[in-house]
Amino acid sequence: MQQKLPPGVLKGTTTVGLTGRDFVVLAADRRATSGYFIASKHVWKILEIDSHVAVTIAGTVGDAQQLIDRLKVEAGYYKATNGERISVKSLATLASLILFTYRPILMVQMLIGGLDKEEGPSLYSVDWLGTVTREKFTATGSGSPYAVAMLEQEYREDLSLEDAVKLAIRAVHTALARDPGSGEGVDVATITEEGITFKRT
Repeated sequence: MQQKLPPGVLKGTTTVGLTGRDFVVLAADRRATSGYFIASKHVWKILEIDSHVAVTIAGTVGDAQQLIDRLKVEAGYYKATNGERISVKSLATLASLILFTYRPILMVQMLIGGLDKEEGPSLYSVDWLGTVTREKFTATGSGSPYAVAMLEQEYREDLSLEDAVKLAIRAVHTALARDPGSGEGVDVATITEEGITFKRT
């Protein structure tokens, strides 16, 4: 279920996530908007939390930066304390609790994707009210209806990594063609056992 932001809060973004047999792909546009003003054309909306997990962000930039910093600190603390990496599910749960506690002050929607030894590849959608769902594929932001429409038609669980990257890029490009809040190209992150690879297309 897609949540709406309060009246008067304008947003613009398209981010996409999808899972495969042994990987997660995240993709996002580069445009940052302030109302109807294009504030930047070079924003990275995919960020690494740890070597096995990354997130996409949509919503208010300052809120997103604060939440990302908190997740990085908690992931580092967990690794130092327990001698192993925090699970993707635990990070999604933590983000959900923070957003729920501070609603509606923090206005962030994110996709959290990564690989765990036990769970394998996983993708979670966390909205600004703290709702968290596990997904095989999904999208966030103002361009998400266009991106999800393509994913619904073309996603398969047996996609190769190369085909999944191409699909994620096409899904974001579809949104760029129709959504004025999204634009300036597509960034992609692939998460595999080897780590996270970023690519600006």
